[in-house]
Amino acid sequence: MYRFTFTLLVVFSSFFAIGQELNLDNYKYIIVADKFHFVREVDGYQTSSLTKFLLEKKGFQVFVSNENFPDDLSLDKCKNALFADVKDQSDFLTTKSIILLNDCKGNIIYTSKVGRSKLKEYKKAYHESIRNAFNTMTDVRYSYKPSEKIEPKVNISNDLSNKNNSSKDTLIEKKIEFKEILNPEILYAQPILNGFQLVNAIPKVVMMIQKTTLKDLFLVKDSQGIVYKEGNDWFFEYYVDNQIVKKQLQIKF
Repeated sequence: MYRFTFTLLVVFSSFFAIGQELNLDNYKYIIVADKFHFVREVDGYQTSSLTKFLLEKKGFQVFVSNENFPDDLSLDKCKNALFADVKDQSDFLTTKSIILLNDCKGNIIYTSKVGRSKLKEYKKAYHESIRNAFNTMTDVRYSYKPSEKIEPKVNISNDLSNKNNSSKDTLIEKKIEFKEILNPEILYAQPILNGFQLVNAIPKVVMMIQKTTLKDLFLVKDSQGIVYKEGNDWFFEYYVDNQIVKKQLQIKF
């Protein structure tokens, strides 16, 4: 019974991966988590660095999540990037790894087969199992194909000067959106692994916030601070010279 169930799972996973393979060409980048769940520190055992190196061999442009990103990636991760993770399914005798590619909403786009290692040393075992998982990705044939959809450009100066335009309501709406984008107090939340990065109008990443077990409470990466929601407002609390500072934020998710 166990063998039959396991066979069904393997067959289903294979069909799932093949069925979604075509979607990979639409993504320009892959972002690898800087810390996988089975290690205690950033790039523990150099597992993130190894995963980046292997995926680059497939032709992807790959960044670890704590690296600086190109402008087009920073502005729209959901459109331009997949997120790579490694799942540890080890048992007492065998280190087992699976490489996952997810979209920004957490949907699984691609799953490798299980890579295994019998080595005893942790670093060598994880490296071998991740490499073996990568070696199962023979069905991945990547060639970036940018979307042919062209977003219409809004000519603000023409809109302001054209007082007799028949679509006056539409122009007013565009001007309001433009003004909103230029408001330096508004921060736009862009999904990343385990949280969001908050970007201003420049655009520049102001801070990166990480999810907690509480719905509206985030930890601020590389800072002894938190971002949380109180009523309908967001606040940033942190310490300066042993004094707590509370600052209101305008965040759009």
